[in-house]
Amino acid sequence: MDSLPSIVAVMGTNASGKSALAVRLARHFSGEVVSADSRQVFCGLDLGSGKITREEMQGVPHHLIDVVRPNDFYSMADFQRQAYRAIDGILARGHLPFLAGGTGLYLSAVTEGYRLSDKAPDLSYRAELEQLSTATLARMLEEELPGSGIDPDNRNRVMRMLEKLHSGDPGPGKSKPRYRVLKLGVTWDRETLKQRIDQRLALRMEQGMVEEVRRLLAEGASETFLKKLGLEYRYLTRYLAGEFPDEKAMTEELSLAIKRFAKRQMTWFKRDTEIHWLDMRKDPFGQASTLIKSFLS
Repeated sequence: MDSLPSIVAVMGTNASGKSALAVRLARHFSGEVVSADSRQVFCGLDLGSGKITREEMQGVPHHLIDVVRPNDFYSMADFQRQAYRAIDGILARGHLPFLAGGTGLYLSAVTEGYRLSDKAPDLSYRAELEQLSTATLARMLEEELPGSGIDPDNRNRVMRMLEKLHSGDPGPGKSKPRYRVLKLGVTWDRETLKQRIDQRLALRMEQGMVEEVRRLLAEGASETFLKKLGLEYRYLTRYLAGEFPDEKAMTEELSLAIKRFAKRQMTWFKRDTEIHWLDMRKDPFGQASTLIKSFLS
């Protein structure tokens, strides 16, 4: 294991500050960032996905942002393959790769080295799943993969993971680590995190998140595609379709949904005993720097 190339993973919940910390660490350790976010891979999904801006990158190269067009299919296997390519390129340049994000399965696919099969979907099994309610599908997934971090209301993603599990992806004995990984966890206490989620949501609404979704729809992104993305894109699409009495009602429900999702993210991350959790109130950069120096030495 010690002979494997070294990378650093910065992982955490929504609104935890992981992107900013990853940038600061990458600047300090001559690194580049690989985003591990299932929505930031799509072009044009900026405010709703919390996509880092060029200014916020502070000159640090970022990878796997804006790599696929809305409506196009993008799987965990696609992400893993492209992440491996990006990380290997960073290593070849003599830089330190920082994998940063909050999509638990994407992170694990790379850090644990899931062996993902190339099996074609089992259409008969998919037909069986299509007959079940979203709530039933979510219960099935929770039984097979507790704390997966997948939004239980996101029918498409729940079905996709059930299909993968059915075909053996990722099952017991299906992992082969490709890198030696230092895992840094970023989050806050529950009440502080709730406040940060509300503050960030209010800011994004002010910045034009409704207009972003309206533009995406006008440019051809389907309602089905946007709803399948979950959270901000599902709720804003529903709002524009007239499913909420007003913006305030939509925002309140969305805030609750984001908080529930953050709780599920933590359930996923807490299963991993290798994560070093940073105290965000006490110089997380200093704590992370000490851990990285020790890791690299």
